[in-house]
Amino acid sequence: MTDASILNKAQAWLNSNIDEESKNQIKALMAAQDSSELIDSFYKDLEFGTGGLRGLMGVGSNRMNVYTVGMATQGLANYLLASFPGQEISVAITHDSRINNTLFADTTANVMSANGIHVKYFREMRPTPMLSFAIRHYKCQSGVMVTASHNPKEYNGYKVYWEDGGQVVPPHDKNIITEVLKIKSVDDVKWTRNDALISYIEEDHDLVYLAEVKRLSMSPEAILAQKDLSIVFSPIHGASGTMVPKALKIFGFENIHIVKEQAEPDGTFPTVIYPNPEEAEALSMSVALAQQVKADLVLACDPDGDRYAAVVPNEKGEYELLNGNQTGSVIVYYLLNKWREHGRLTGKEYTVSTIVTTDLIGEISRGFETEYFSTLTGFKYIAEVIRANEGKKTFIAGGEESYGFLVGDFVRDKDGVSACAIVAEIVAYYKTKGMNLIDVLAEIYMQFGFYKESLISITKKGKDGAEQIQQLMQGFRTNRPTAINGVKVTKIIDVKESKVYDMVSGTEEPLHLDKSNVIQFYLEDGSKISARPSGTEPKIKYYISVNEKLPSRDAYRTVEANLDRRMDELKKFFG
Repeated sequence: MTDASILNKAQAWLNSNIDEESKNQIKALMAAQDSSELIDSFYKDLEFGTGGLRGLMGVGSNRMNVYTVGMATQGLANYLLASFPGQEISVAITHDSRINNTLFADTTANVMSANGIHVKYFREMRPTPMLSFAIRHYKCQSGVMVTASHNPKEYNGYKVYWEDGGQVVPPHDKNIITEVLKIKSVDDVKWTRNDALISYIEEDHDLVYLAEVKRLSMSPEAILAQKDLSIVFSPIHGASGTMVPKALKIFGFENIHIVKEQAEPDGTFPTVIYPNPEEAEALSMSVALAQQVKADLVLACDPDGDRYAAVVPNEKGEYELLNGNQTGSVIVYYLLNKWREHGRLTGKEYTVSTIVTTDLIGEISRGFETEYFSTLTGFKYIAEVIRANEGKKTFIAGGEESYGFLVGDFVRDKDGVSACAIVAEIVAYYKTKGMNLIDVLAEIYMQFGFYKESLISITKKGKDGAEQIQQLMQGFRTNRPTAINGVKVTKIIDVKESKVYDMVSGTEEPLHLDKSNVIQFYLEDGSKISARPSGTEPKIKYYISVNEKLPSRDAYRTVEANLDRRMDELKKFFG
């Protein structure tokens, strides 16, 4: 039998000022013999998290639809009006290729304008980094990107940005949530669009953004020499299909092959299981085309164009997908070499990555005597570091393990468009030296250590699963392990408790980092394991990192195999 509170909430929606089709869908759910869909649609309100909304599309309070989007937008509008009293407020809006994205973006524009807020609305879909750039370029107070990133096709979402172009961070994230929770009904929303307050960002804005991307190039002579470098690119049915080829061309590349089957924006993502470039399956068509055209590089982006992936031929001529830690390390190494070569390293430059990203980026940065910052997981914290150092220090690059990277600070979120252009330049530069990216990685590993990382994600279903994960984390805290897989634990960092425990000396010291439910174990053999539960679903992730010395290029695959074995053993321990 369906809980009365769920029936009451469904009835309240029926009684409110929603459209007839939605009412009919609710009535059908209430009449169905199987009540599971009704329960899941109404048992709670779709959570407005610290980054915004994300959820399954459908009717109901726990679904992405025009009403939940409108209520969230009303809460955001109320917060903006309170935060910028007496000012003319503007918000930039765009979307990617997902189902209902134009509908949800239009809804956002309608509600914002109904509240007297000016809207800068992209005429056509554009990638997330261009939304971040537009906020800064047009001096907006906020921005909304309608996307569910690389989630399956049934999902949609809504990412909120602040005036610096970064996703909202404390205190704004929690304050916005408070305002959204005050909106109890669709009847609390101002829906009537004010066309006078909506202006469009046209295609000519692409050139403004691309001019900034072009300035990132540090080896134009190498690109000139390698302008025929064979590059395959796939937007995986997303919003980057226009901008990445433009960025590659403005850098000087002329031999670009688009994966035709994945070129058109399509929110059903018909050719992939998941539209996620981290998954090798999503790149299979790209690699097949690369084999046909003998490509030097394969690039792909996720639907909203903030993440990217790179596939390169290895020493056997086989195409090898590099992970986000590898490409991030290569970018940092290349840029620091170039900055030093051009005499631009003054001691005021810095790089950033997150606590679950490879430690290699920090090691490379220190090797170039460049300051390095480590942040909580999430690109918004990297943006926060950039904002804090603005005008005092120069941001070179930063990124995270999940295929997100940023070069330069004109965007304040991960930027798959500029990252693709920079990776292509790096491939061209090293090709002039007779090297591929595996050779470059070997060069890095010989200097700073061979680091290899992997991730395991464990889902424990339902309410019981969420409780099991909390008990697991509590167990790590109350009974701190002294050894893992027979290897001594030398240090434990508890980010939630803001403590660093030296397991050798038995001492502890404070951790100067915002609190987050993460525990990190450092082992005697150099391994590091970070345990991090999801804040929104019953899932726990273990980020595993191992490293050892690489004595020579010839030893690359031998050492790699050993590191893979060590990672597999740790995966078994935690899995």
